[in-house]
Amino acid sequence: MNKITFPSRASWLLAGLTLNAWGADSMPAPSPSAPPRVPAFSVTYMDRTVNPGSNFYQFANGQWLKNNPVPADKSRWAAFTELAERNWYLIHEILEDAGHASSALPPQSPRRQVGDFYGSAMDTNRIEALGLQPIAGDLERINRIQTKRDLFALLADFHQSGIGGFFGTGFGADEKDSSIYAVELGQGGLSLPDRDYYLKDSFADKLQQYRTHVQKMFTLLGEKPVAAEADAATVVILETELAKVSRSRVDLRDPNKNYNKFTGNELAAKTPALLWEVYFSGRSLASPAYEIVGQPEFFAALNQMVATRPLADWQVYLRWHLLHGSAAFLPAAFEEENFNFFGKALSGQPEQEPRWKRAAHIIDGCLGEALGQLYVEKYFPPAAKARMNELVENLKSVFHDRLQAVPWMTAATRSKALAKFTRFTQKIGCPDTFRDYSKVTIARDDLLGNIRRAAVFESRREIARVGQAVDRTEWHMTPETVNAYFNPQQNEIVFPAGILQPPFFDVTLDDAVNYGGIGVVIGHEITHGYDDQGRKHDADGNLNDWWTEADAKEFEARAKLVEEEYDAFEPLPGLHVNGKLTLGENLADLGGVNVAYEALQRVLAKDPAKRKLVDGLTPEERFFISFAQVWRTNIRPAEAQRLVTVDPHSPGQFRAYGPLLNVPAFYDTFHIAPGSPMWRAPGQRAKVW
Repeated sequence: MNKITFPSRASWLLAGLTLNAWGADSMPAPSPSAPPRVPAFSVTYMDRTVNPGSNFYQFANGQWLKNNPVPADKSRWAAFTELAERNWYLIHEILEDAGHASSALPPQSPRRQVGDFYGSAMDTNRIEALGLQPIAGDLERINRIQTKRDLFALLADFHQSGIGGFFGTGFGADEKDSSIYAVELGQGGLSLPDRDYYLKDSFADKLQQYRTHVQKMFTLLGEKPVAAEADAATVVILETELAKVSRSRVDLRDPNKNYNKFTGNELAAKTPALLWEVYFSGRSLASPAYEIVGQPEFFAALNQMVATRPLADWQVYLRWHLLHGSAAFLPAAFEEENFNFFGKALSGQPEQEPRWKRAAHIIDGCLGEALGQLYVEKYFPPAAKARMNELVENLKSVFHDRLQAVPWMTAATRSKALAKFTRFTQKIGCPDTFRDYSKVTIARDDLLGNIRRAAVFESRREIARVGQAVDRTEWHMTPETVNAYFNPQQNEIVFPAGILQPPFFDVTLDDAVNYGGIGVVIGHEITHGYDDQGRKHDADGNLNDWWTEADAKEFEARAKLVEEEYDAFEPLPGLHVNGKLTLGENLADLGGVNVAYEALQRVLAKDPAKRKLVDGLTPEERFFISFAQVWRTNIRPAEAQRLVTVDPHSPGQFRAYGPLLNVPAFYDTFHIAPGSPMWRAPGQRAKVW
């Protein structure tokens, strides 16, 4: 469950996919005759020998944790990944059917495009035969760079086709005028997960491994060992300089500090070495009226680097980013080395996923709504959408009442909070109209070309809308995604069909389990509208300070208790959760639990017959256990370290009980008394929404 921002999909597509590195197998691994079991709520996951007041996470999940080690092709194994794994097998059936039938299907139809894309991804013989041919033209263009104009013209083309470098771009709703699309520019240009990997001693070994990896990749490209070593050093030096002027992930969470509007030629005048006219022209975006610059100091430093460093250094840098963004789709030697670092070294994942599954990830990223259309037709019945809308309305009613009653908020702020809530909307399952990809040429013998053409299509689609009215019907996750999000610019929550399955949503189980699962998810996403970031957007979705100073201080004091609580959590020895980085998600978890629990109590009061023991457990016990089981997780240490550094979500074990330590009903339900490890003194408990 994420509160998300919306960078250009084309700008991150290839870079993100490199983390799901390909395998060298020339034939797909056989799939089981049936998808994995449904990861539903189960009392068999519990360890009843553990006192819930001593370790509630082990009490709710102990047997599952013992019996479900991380698979060799994963860096973590959790309820989310169990569901996602099953979902990919459902998608596999769609891909196999489309792949076998595609030649008989109408050209450019969704099923034909998905089938041909899948065929190109599975044809490893063709990929091996092509060798470096798919990037040969780009390598030659890098070699021909003679001027800064050449550099920025090529950079624009790379960004258009999904190759990263230098900085990030996006084309989303203007945060201070959410009715129109704007150009967004932000820090970027790094290949490692975060600036800390370049700057902190705790990641020194990873940085050295990265340098060795870059050297090996340049060697595979055909460079002599001495040249490859020198070029790898250049890449690391340039990216380290960019890391030094990049903001921390905590600083990136402040929407006001990361909104800096530059009008007319203001940006070009302040950064003359960054040839914006050339860049924007190459993106088919002539002279935008203004740009939203997230981190002006980053661009000032980049301007100095471009002005002073030789073009030869930037040619090396672009050659690396081309290789880095393409390696997973090149012959086996490249994708294996790519996985050895980004899979094994960074995440501790011993083996790669089967090829068909990695193909599914790519198609989801490139033709997501075409695949989603086929997915919804097969797996998402209308009854599920109706039931979800009912649950959402129940949770909205509770949250509305809590807004009216929260004692620390004054009338002036409360009236605006309620006005915002009246504008709140939801999207369930899938878009009413699926995206049309018919203009994207998909060739069965050209995997990397398919990926690039899909990226260009998406980039052009987004750029063409700059300055125009925002499409409020658009989705920012595909229907098959196992996740959900809150969109602050549109004041909406969105639940793709993929997440509306067990353990989150299970029509066969009692209300207590469903309110502890999808009910908390709904409450979580609603609360994002009023967390430490979401609260800064008004009823129109605009970044606007609509709180009185006194109310803002009251909110911050309560949020501080949550921040301090999570700062104390220690997933690995000496490695603590970052309470500031994870604050928004932790507040949303707390709000979600409170709202869903109250909604369950209303259901039970309305129908007392539902207040009965199931599996020897009360509805209240099943609610809290269901919530904790959603966050069951086994994880490899390297991946735990990476996620604590980059992820705004807390680790699973702390999400399972961290919010509950602030909920009085949790203590009452399990008879937790002072002195128990799960006890948190009333004065330390956060009471926000």
